[in-house]
Amino acid sequence: MEGDRGRLRIGCGAETGLEAVSVIIPAHDAARTIARTLASLASEKAIIGEVLLVDDSSSDATAAVAMEAALRLALPLRVIKSSCRDAGGSRNLALEQARFPWIYMIDADDLHLEGGLRALLAETGIQPTPDMVVGAYRRRTDGVDRHVKMPNGYTTAGLANASAYLEGRIRSIAVGSALVARRAIGQTRFQTGLPYDEDTLFWARVMSKASLAVTIRPIMVYLVSSERSDDRFLVKPASRFLQWRLALRELGDCGIPKSSLKARQGLVALKIARVHYARGDLETAARFLTVAEAAPKAFLDIWRCMRYRLKIAARRRFPVHRIQLQGA
Repeated sequence: MEGDRGRLRIGCGAETGLEAVSVIIPAHDAARTIARTLASLASEKAIIGEVLLVDDSSSDATAAVAMEAALRLALPLRVIKSSCRDAGGSRNLALEQARFPWIYMIDADDLHLEGGLRALLAETGIQPTPDMVVGAYRRRTDGVDRHVKMPNGYTTAGLANASAYLEGRIRSIAVGSALVARRAIGQTRFQTGLPYDEDTLFWARVMSKASLAVTIRPIMVYLVSSERSDDRFLVKPASRFLQWRLALRELGDCGIPKSSLKARQGLVALKIARVHYARGDLETAARFLTVAEAAPKAFLDIWRCMRYRLKIAARRRFPVHRIQLQGA
């Protein structure tokens, strides 16, 4: 059929009448992890109408491994072939094809926790029905489990949530810890080609017009490599930051205050400064710290800027100490 071009389909769907959720998984060279991720979703198959796996230019057996796992687990998998080489672009393809009223996104190396999707969906039964439900999640950094991250600080007001989210005053969403109505997403899509923070821009845009509910139940395990996370800020830091800032400013058309956008700019600049300081590039660290210092920020971030300014001054003054730190 015309609508099935570029797709592989497997499975016979969830139990009739219960399907409510389209699960979206972008995947690039994920053969090593995708079966485990799919297995973590198996307990929720009664409410899963479809699993849309976007196989994005994989050079390994991602699609074959996923199809074998879906058959074994009786999950309604559809594989969408993509050449985006971009997680946001892959999610956008799946959003165009999603058929069920609720959207749940998770990455191909993360783990869903049993009952988490039901817990999110249960919150949609309250009146008035929320457009979006945010849950807790566990962060696993470099193989070590951290504390559960609770969805603190959210209100039912959309624009207030979006502003607080950008300013870092409420807990960030891990992809895989939220459920959102397809109607609330509408034509909103992920920014493509950005080196970082595209998830934040997407959630802020959706939240700006969405009513919201929360659950304190942990929904998923978010796996993080600190080295890979930091590496995003090392390649062409100035030009990539300018590219991201242009995308950030587009959120102004949602009614989000400029002060919130500037605050986000400062938070990201501070993060970039910290990474370059840790890698020994003091000049780049100092330039981004100047950007962070000019942005509106909370007291804790003011203190962080002061602390890094002092650290940079100390390492410039005592080059021997600087060399020792770099070799540590």
